[in-house]
Amino acid sequence: MPFSPTSLTDLLDHGFDTVIDVRSPAEFAEDHVPGAVNLPVLDNDERARVGTMYTQMSPFDARKLGAALVVRNAAAHIEGPLSDRDGSWRPLVYCWRGGQRSGTFAWLLSEIGWRSDMIGGGYKTYRRMVVDMLHRGALPHRFVQLGGYTGTAKTALLPLLAARGVQVIDLEGLANHRGSLLGGMGPQPSQKAFETALARRLCRLDPTRPVLVEAESSKIGDLLIPPSLWSAMKHAPWVEIVAPLEARTEYLMRAYDDILSDSDRLRRKLAPLKAHRGEALVSEWIRLSAAGDTRKLTRSLMEDHYDLAYAKSMRALAPNVFRQITAAGLHAADLSDVAARVEAALQDMPT
Repeated sequence: MPFSPTSLTDLLDHGFDTVIDVRSPAEFAEDHVPGAVNLPVLDNDERARVGTMYTQMSPFDARKLGAALVVRNAAAHIEGPLSDRDGSWRPLVYCWRGGQRSGTFAWLLSEIGWRSDMIGGGYKTYRRMVVDMLHRGALPHRFVQLGGYTGTAKTALLPLLAARGVQVIDLEGLANHRGSLLGGMGPQPSQKAFETALARRLCRLDPTRPVLVEAESSKIGDLLIPPSLWSAMKHAPWVEIVAPLEARTEYLMRAYDDILSDSDRLRRKLAPLKAHRGEALVSEWIRLSAAGDTRKLTRSLMEDHYDLAYAKSMRALAPNVFRQITAAGLHAADLSDVAARVEAALQDMPT
């Protein structure tokens, strides 16, 4: 009898020892059930080969080839990564839609004597639950947005608040992006993997307590905030952080040092702003970067770009700012004090 969870929380709390994704490495890399290990019974090339044979030649011949490859690869997994499992091990197996790949592997494991099972409907069941949560209907959580001008150390405050017991979602951390034009930190996850990480986090939060998220646009780098969360964020009250321009300049110089000190990379990032801020200003930023005047560059980026964009968005959004917290500075001691004040503000927030 396949394992048929009725909710995403039920699936995440499956109770099996190991979740095995038998799909190809490319399918697994795009997204997978949290905590799953990839033991593909068809690799990328084999899957393409079988699929091509199925559509262009003969479904029967494709199934025959696929069966031979699946059994051969399954045997290698049993002799390799699964060789140390004892008789009490309970694996949960899935493929794309709970079909031949997972069925064959789960059957083989059960024939050995392991109490294996399959996710009914496979990855498609899991993905449907994620979509139901993040794309359809309303989330039950009480969200609060942490806002403030660029450079007010909002992202740095999140782990400090989490350490104090505040429920937080670090959207930029999940998206591997600092949420601005200069915010790239390396490859981002796929949209599906981003949503998996977000859904997993939401399942572990108490909907009756506030959940703090950093104020963002609807897009973080190349990733979209899913509509259910974005709708909740648009209606959420704000705690806004305020800090002096000089303190923000120093903080941003530290936080964005990787790109501010890379003139070539910065030039490529700034080029699209010519249409919005004018060629003369962008050329001046590039000159300051080449001259190594990081402080003046950073201050101008904030005054002449980021602050203008933030003020415009605030006029458009008109958020309900129920508490404004002013930081004297943005060093470690200052941030610890700000975190304590944000925590107190959340405790005072009306339900």
